[in-house]
Amino acid sequence: MISYLLRKLLYSFAVMFGVVCVVFFLFNILPADPARMTQGQRADVQSLAAVRKEFGLDKPISVQFAYYLNDLSPVSINQNSAEAQQKYGYVKLFSAGKTQVIVFKWPYLRRSYQTRKDVGKTLLEVIPNTLILAATSMLFASFIGIFLGVIAAVHQNTWIDKLAVSFSIIGISAPSFFAGIIIAWLFGFVLSKYTGLNMSGSLTDFDPFKGKVVVWKNLILPMVTLGLRPLAIIVQLTRSEMLQVLSQDYIRTAKAKGLDKNSIIYKHALKNALNPVVTAIATWFASLLAGSFFVEYIFGYNGLGKTTVDALETSDFPVIMGAVLFIAFIFVVVNLLVDFLYVWIDPRVKLE
Repeated sequence: MISYLLRKLLYSFAVMFGVVCVVFFLFNILPADPARMTQGQRADVQSLAAVRKEFGLDKPISVQFAYYLNDLSPVSINQNSAEAQQKYGYVKLFSAGKTQVIVFKWPYLRRSYQTRKDVGKTLLEVIPNTLILAATSMLFASFIGIFLGVIAAVHQNTWIDKLAVSFSIIGISAPSFFAGIIIAWLFGFVLSKYTGLNMSGSLTDFDPFKGKVVVWKNLILPMVTLGLRPLAIIVQLTRSEMLQVLSQDYIRTAKAKGLDKNSIIYKHALKNALNPVVTAIATWFASLLAGSFFVEYIFGYNGLGKTTVDALETSDFPVIMGAVLFIAFIFVVVNLLVDFLYVWIDPRVKLE
């Protein structure tokens, strides 16, 4: 158990390190000049040099990469000063010389080129909105997808089965950005008088009398749009696995013993058919964070996706890099949790 956990953690660390390398060097070989973008095309040489020094862009690429790793690492070397402590919010572990200390801190994602705000704080303001959108979309897709998949498998080759399969094919075929436009236009504009929904809007809004308020109805259309494709895949996957399990000998034995039909389907068959479905759900949950980019932009939903697209328009690289690293981290954590979830769902799976 312990050795398995250590291997998975080591593998996860290697994956994250690879992502950091790719993200850093990818954005550093682009021809865009951050100093020029922040100061404008008519900026003088002194202003450009000052900006490059401020963001460490005047150093060789290898030195910049070493500093970037140091900023991202929870355990790092920093200056022993009040200014550095305020900037990184670190906790001193022990001294590493006259002016440096080994510290523990949260990963530091640098500052935005455009707003000069801390990227970590900027992302933390919008990440909860995206997590709520992804979680509700996945719950919507999971419950309805598993239910339709089970119904389709139990009523194989009937009109119910054909209808469920046809719906799943349409859901898989429709890209999220296209489905989002159609859903926003149809339910947020054409039928808005009946649905009461808006074409665009964020989860939170500001009311002059109440202050910050939560507008839950603005979550419905993005949630349905984002959950449409995983729902379709879960329907097909659940149906396929259920058909396979229902043909097993122990299911026929249970039927011969006269066990209740619902007990056979939901207690015996469904539980043994859920492993691939859980993998799909976990993978899709992480994918929804990345897939939310265009959906959030279409619906004007203030989340991680919209913030990243806005940063792309202004070439605000620290914000983009921070968002990509966060999504990669979620993928790694989710995959790690899925391995342990297998054991809880199916005792036949052993970690060793």
